[in-house]
Amino acid sequence: MAGTMSIIVREMTPADYDKVYELWMSIQGFGIRSIDDSREGVERFLKRNPTTSVVAEQNGRIVGAILCGHDGRTGFFYHVCVASDYRHHGVGHRMVHFAMKALQAEGINKVSLIAFKSNEAGNEFWHNVGWVERSDVNYYDFVLNEENITNFNK
Repeated sequence: MAGTMSIIVREMTPADYDKVYELWMSIQGFGIRSIDDSREGVERFLKRNPTTSVVAEQNGRIVGAILCGHDGRTGFFYHVCVASDYRHHGVGHRMVHFAMKALQAEGINKVSLIAFKSNEAGNEFWHNVGWVERSDVNYYDFVLNEENITNFNK
């Protein structure tokens, strides 16, 4: 890996999809939804949230990504990831900062995310950058489309 200073952190665009998907597929244990994470699903998300999702790129390779959007009140991070050979060099921190600044520019004052309990590296990262794990709420899901299956990389 060349120096992290040569890594560009920028807004994600629909043109980044193939390289972002390649990154997702390279990460062990990463969960990808069949519909939401398809090209069409990500394009729909980016159309709704054109300035808040982020990629980290070096020499044409996407080495990190965050899908980030908001509902007008709270920002949400999805699929925060950094290629394994780029971890512990500040790439994730730079992307998080970029996305939070984009949310602030849109008048958003709070950001939330979900990290699987089994995601030790992710949970360690969030604790280390000052995020607070909540124990006062329960998280609930209701599936509207049974075809939107989550598959986890092996």
